[in-house]
Amino acid sequence: MAKPLLAGNWKMHGTATSAAKLASEIAEISGENPEIIVFPSFVSIPGVVSALSGRKNVAVGAQNLSHYSDGAYTGEISGQMLAELGCTYVLVGHSERRTYNAESNELVAEKFSAAQKSGLTPILCVGETFQQRQDKIQLQVIKAQITAVIEKVGLQSVCDAIIAYEPVWAVGTGETATPDQAQQVHSYIRAELGDKGVDTQLLYGGSINADNAADLFTQPDIDGGLVGGASLEAEHFNNIVQQLIERK
Repeated sequence: MAKPLLAGNWKMHGTATSAAKLASEIAEISGENPEIIVFPSFVSIPGVVSALSGRKNVAVGAQNLSHYSDGAYTGEISGQMLAELGCTYVLVGHSERRTYNAESNELVAEKFSAAQKSGLTPILCVGETFQQRQDKIQLQVIKAQITAVIEKVGLQSVCDAIIAYEPVWAVGTGETATPDQAQQVHSYIRAELGDKGVDTQLLYGGSINADNAADLFTQPDIDGGLVGGASLEAEHFNNIVQQLIERK
């Protein structure tokens, strides 16, 4: 069985100072259960790593990386650079990157591979748009997103990472998949991974908050959450942590 995990994606919020303060507050209240990861902006990573120095209960990740290892790519950041700063995780294929930056399944697969080569654990984000769900092709869309990565790095490498299901129509909209809708997709992903994916952590993301987390966490194939706006306040985030600890 996969271990519970809660990740906070801070997106483009806060300053380096406020990010370090938030990281310290989360580390104080989250205790030793479950696994916690925070994803600050690039410029806030050094301060957050410093604020968490000596603390074992909160890890640091980056929100994106380049699929190149180095070179003349202005504005890009490599996996090696992130690892050197103290990151151990990185998001790849987040719906906002797929939508606003036109990241294809193939590019996401390249980034996934680059992350693992740099010693980072990727969190592969997958999910369908509202129209794709209306057309009842959400499972086909998600299969294509995962298959592109499997074809690049192999099934075992995907199972060694983390997968977050975040329906595009629920990210930052206040809309949330029902527990049954989320479980259907998580169960499908688990089945696609087969025996090698029994211990793969599957997270739900998409306007998850303290009001809906408990019902989502009771689902058998949801191992935790990728939290957006609700992770920007330590008290609110810790409420979700506690609900994950107490899940039945």
